[in-house]
Amino acid sequence: MSTDDKNRAIAAAILPLVGGAGNISSVAHCMTRLRLGLRDRSLVQDEALKALPSVMGVVEDDTYQIVLGPGTVARVTPEFEALVAEEAAARPHHTPSAEELADKGAALKAAQKQKNATPFKLFLRKIANIFVPLIPALIGCGIIAGLNGLLINLGWLPGVTPALAAIASGFMALIAVFVGYNTAKEFGGTAILGGAVAAIIVYAGVAKIEVFGQTLSPGQGGVLGALGAAVLAVYVEKWCRRWVPESLDVLVTPTLTVLVSGLVTVFGLMFVAGEVSQAIGDAANWLLENAGAGAGFLLGGLFLPLVMLGLHQALIPIHTTLIEQQGYTALLPILAMAGAGQVGAAMAVYLRLPRNGSIRRTIKSALPAGFLGVGEPLIYGVSLPLGRPFITACVGGAFGGGFIGLFSMLGDKVGSTAIGPSGWALFPLLDGNKGLGSTIAIYAGGLLVGYLVGFVATYFWGFSREMIEEFDVDPEAAAPAPAPVAAAPASGPSPEPEPEPEPVKV
Repeated sequence: MSTDDKNRAIAAAILPLVGGAGNISSVAHCMTRLRLGLRDRSLVQDEALKALPSVMGVVEDDTYQIVLGPGTVARVTPEFEALVAEEAAARPHHTPSAEELADKGAALKAAQKQKNATPFKLFLRKIANIFVPLIPALIGCGIIAGLNGLLINLGWLPGVTPALAAIASGFMALIAVFVGYNTAKEFGGTAILGGAVAAIIVYAGVAKIEVFGQTLSPGQGGVLGALGAAVLAVYVEKWCRRWVPESLDVLVTPTLTVLVSGLVTVFGLMFVAGEVSQAIGDAANWLLENAGAGAGFLLGGLFLPLVMLGLHQALIPIHTTLIEQQGYTALLPILAMAGAGQVGAAMAVYLRLPRNGSIRRTIKSALPAGFLGVGEPLIYGVSLPLGRPFITACVGGAFGGGFIGLFSMLGDKVGSTAIGPSGWALFPLLDGNKGLGSTIAIYAGGLLVGYLVGFVATYFWGFSREMIEEFDVDPEAAAPAPAPVAAAPASGPSPEPEPEPEPVKV
């Protein structure tokens, strides 16, 4: 079977289990998850979906998220979209009635909204949605910046390095514009107006303006100022849409939006956001210099739960602010240790359950992504369903983060010039204040500590005797016996009698 056929087969297996094309209102994906908007949540066959070999887990959020893993999800999503379009075209006259949606889905949707759609979580998701689309450019420019720095240090290609510097820095110089554009779009305004207002922040001419006794500098306030300016623009635009006569809307609304928001940005937001940005940088430096080991321990230990909840993306503005100010973020390598603890825990699970071929196959398929810093397949396919290994994985991340934080206290900061990658994939983006060799060595040491502590903690404390008796069995060999048959309902209504669902349903 070709790669395209395999991806289409995965999509074809998923579609009926989520209610078919008629139940899909939106399709998108992130680095590891297929994100679906559902019209009726009750039509989803959760257990059968989790039983598919390609599915590593599911996540309930504002969308229904199916964890497929990096690379796979980017290839399956277009096939899934094509199947949805084909099925919809084959039944053009079928439209779910209001009665169907109300009777089958209203109660469940209301309960889910009450549980998850808190103002705080909704705000964090909006922030994440603003910055996540910027990650590919941040990664690409960060790697080019690292390559350029290496060439400069080696004295190689002196005629090329200025061009590489321009390529690497161009996006960061204008990142405020992209943030403003995405912010306005996310908050329900006209995206280009948000970008236009945010562009004021990076315009060189602001250096001629004096505010509160200080002369503004281009870029002052950075992404935080751009975010605030674009949000203000959205509110001004909405006010104009409500009160400006329709015949004048096309002229008056954009003019007032840019003018009012621009004046507030120049004479207030840039100064305030600049102070806040400076405070964030100062606080991060103080924390790492004076309490680095303890802070690293807490950050590394708590990051996996944030990933599990999908809230880790809300840290992107902080990382971006630090990169703007210092050239790198010293927080990301510490947070990356959570993935190291997860990898160590997974390897311990592999050894502790030698008879369970299902879990061991899941680990073997998810470990490569885990080494590259994508922890969701291991989280949802192994440690979280088992329970205690998730906690011991957090312990591994805590010790790895504490290791890197300790060196920050000693004066050796380890940072990343971009955000997005983790694990081994972060090596090309590393930077610090004591040379590349020292930075790489400290980060590698942190990974090793995370692997080792995650492994040891899981091997010795990740399983109770009852858990070993329950999971250290061969499902295929034990299937004919009465005892395994009695435990079979735990696998759910899977249409195929495969052992794959075991690790994700415990």
